[in-house]
Amino acid sequence: MPDKKETDQGRYRALAFVKGESLAKEKDVEISEDEIHTWPYLVRKEFLAAIIIMIVLMVWSIMLDAPLEEPSEPTMTPNPAKAPWYFLGLQEMLVYFDPWIAGVIFPTFIIMGLMAIPYIDINPKGNGYYTFKERKFAILTFCFGFQIIWISLTIVGVFMRGPGWLWFWPWQEWDPHRIVAETNYDLTQLIGIDSKSLLGSVIGGGVVSIYYFLGMTVPFIFMKLRKSQVLDKLGIIRYSIVALLFWTMLGLPIKILLRLVFHLKYVWVTPWFNI
Repeated sequence: MPDKKETDQGRYRALAFVKGESLAKEKDVEISEDEIHTWPYLVRKEFLAAIIIMIVLMVWSIMLDAPLEEPSEPTMTPNPAKAPWYFLGLQEMLVYFDPWIAGVIFPTFIIMGLMAIPYIDINPKGNGYYTFKERKFAILTFCFGFQIIWISLTIVGVFMRGPGWLWFWPWQEWDPHRIVAETNYDLTQLIGIDSKSLLGSVIGGGVVSIYYFLGMTVPFIFMKLRKSQVLDKLGIIRYSIVALLFWTMLGLPIKILLRLVFHLKYVWVTPWFNI
């Protein structure tokens, strides 16, 4: 039988505290000389910019005379009948395009194009920092599509369109009795073919098909001959989507110029839609 003293002593254990490093140690972030922390430098500038914009908008809204109009009269249509300013770009497109194209096809392409950007953008540069040199195509394409095309159409619809949706400069007085004689022609009518005939529809469809075919194949062949790495990274499917959206966007100002310069109404006339 063991001694009680030895038994009591055998119950004790020696403990020691050793100071050591943690297994999960945070790695020190190395910042180069041309980089700064987002907080507080960038956030402070963005916050100040937001405050300035809010002040400008508040002062502008107070000083601008924008009274509410009288209640709408169901028996009288205003002239000009304008949509809200954020829809005037679409309303201006109706001057140059068929309602089905301007009201359905183009808005659908805009939404689908914006949704497709994360899947067709293969350039990882520019994430987390501002750069133009490394993302020229993306930035220039967006600026042309939004700031030049869309904003210009909105400005024209807000300030340049008067009674009868006729063109009035901002310093001109609106004349509701003004009449402008203007004759527009379809493409096939210029060569003596009825645009509503089967032959006219085939010719118009061929012109539109050639436009997209050349727009998609010529850059593809050029990039293929130069052995561009961008084409290899994109692949044929993503390249086709980018080219389709890009040339559809360019088709908008091209069609507007054809209408204003050559009085060309439609290129392709069908029983269902007109382009």
